[in-house]
Amino acid sequence: MTRGFAPAARSLDRIARATGSVAAWLCLAMAGVTGAVVIMRYGFDTGSVALQEAITYLHASVFMLGAALTLQRGGHVRVDIFYRRYSRRTRAWIDSVGTIVFLLPLCVFIGWVSWHYVLQSWSIGETSGDPSGLPAVYLLKSLIPIMAATLIIQGTAEILRNLAVLTAEPSGIDPNASGD
Repeated sequence: MTRGFAPAARSLDRIARATGSVAAWLCLAMAGVTGAVVIMRYGFDTGSVALQEAITYLHASVFMLGAALTLQRGGHVRVDIFYRRYSRRTRAWIDSVGTIVFLLPLCVFIGWVSWHYVLQSWSIGETSGDPSGLPAVYLLKSLIPIMAATLIIQGTAEILRNLAVLTAEPSGIDPNASGD
């Protein structure tokens, strides 16, 4: 029965890689839009509220879509003073408990609290407060519960990966490996 932990974790990892890939492309778009805003402002002495808002939207999208991949790659903040000295099994225990006690409840809370907020935004077709700003603020707000869901999925993958370590599954996977 324990033979399925590592493959299941790798299967769930695909979701984080997909959203992370989208976030990477959005970084490129954000750099391009930022360059356009700078050229417009300093080269042509003009501006665009919509483009400036697009930078904010893109930045928020990168953060929310990249969170699960960051978790998968071990890129979130961690107090590493003692952690790195522990054995793989001890780190697997710490990571599992941290995910179950802190990450998953926080993500459920974010998803739950944001759900009404997002539905309300969709129901009114929320747009920018600026007349020349971007429409469809509701699309950006929709990323909040999506971020929570992708973090729950990746947190589950991390727990499965740690279970593979704790049950000595012969895959030899590292709980902090990306699964690539």
